[in-house]
Amino acid sequence: MGLFLLWFFFGFGILIQGGYFILVFSRIALHRSGSKKSSYQEPEEGVTVVVTAKNKFHHLKVLIPKLFEQDYPKFDVLIVNDQSTDRTKRLLEDLMSRYSKLRTVTVKYTPKHCNAKKFALTLGIKVAKNDVILLTDADCLPNSDQWIRKMTAPVREEGKTFALGFSGFSQKPGSLNKWIQFELTLKALFFLSFGLWKSPFMGTGKNLCYRKSFFLAAKGFRGFWNMVEGDDSVFVNIHATGSNAKVVIDAEAITLSAPKETLKDYLKQEKSLLQAQRFFRVGDKNKVSLYGISHSLYWIGGIGLLVYFGIIPQWDNFLVVLGILGFRSILLTLIFRAASKKLQDNFPKMNVLLNDLLYLAYFWVLGSISYQAKSIK
Repeated sequence: MGLFLLWFFFGFGILIQGGYFILVFSRIALHRSGSKKSSYQEPEEGVTVVVTAKNKFHHLKVLIPKLFEQDYPKFDVLIVNDQSTDRTKRLLEDLMSRYSKLRTVTVKYTPKHCNAKKFALTLGIKVAKNDVILLTDADCLPNSDQWIRKMTAPVREEGKTFALGFSGFSQKPGSLNKWIQFELTLKALFFLSFGLWKSPFMGTGKNLCYRKSFFLAAKGFRGFWNMVEGDDSVFVNIHATGSNAKVVIDAEAITLSAPKETLKDYLKQEKSLLQAQRFFRVGDKNKVSLYGISHSLYWIGGIGLLVYFGIIPQWDNFLVVLGILGFRSILLTLIFRAASKKLQDNFPKMNVLLNDLLYLAYFWVLGSISYQAKSIK
């Protein structure tokens, strides 16, 4: 009976994992982004880049000049100063004298029922000059001068409501950064691949475009004002569809930011993001859950069979199971390599097999803690 269960777990895991690899994740690996330049050379519609910032003096000092290097003829930048106590205000006043298209709005207080960042973002969107809104964070930097043009093209030129982009992390030495790069790539494989499959279910506020008019008509973040992280994904999950959203897969259209440097900070951030997924539609929760469950059954069954056939021993069966494990690991590495090249122009140095095993603990331990937590704050 025990051997039958191991084969069942292993076979079920292979079947579902193969479906994700071949039907879903391969969509990024095989995706063609098209020409490097948009064929629409003189866009008529303006774009407002909205950034909220609280005590981000050092980040804004780098970000704002970088934004004004964008190769796009009609845009402005709106910085929402969220009650900063550092030198942010003075910096913005100085930069406004240098950049005529830089605008600022200051938040002086936050209502008790709201998360400060969500309130600041809502205020910024309301006063934005243009209807096309492009969002990023103060600690992010566009990867090229084509970022605005390429990220907003689906909304401006194709009539889409959402343009969903990728936001990566800079590479640093250390095992934590290698894990962060792995988990981020896997997350991108999920939401970008399903987006290509006309079934979008999340996005990131670090690189997201939609229309101001739609945001206001949808009443913004109503229902999840107190979220610390993940509100952007929930907003996309509620409103994005296969017909009104398009993912943008292009290395010139991404943003990059610095990753968390301590395990404590990383786990705190991930816990908040996983908690937010409780607000996802049931079918979208199942997209992630089915992968995690099949992934666990695959490894439990595979390792169990290796131990069993090694003890008996039955080396023919042992080699068959080992070969399947090896083939899946090679396939996963190739998919990661192809996806990373499409998204970032490079493949982060990581041990895909080791991190794939660590995903067991990530999915069950951190996922269970986040799901059972009573508060999302």
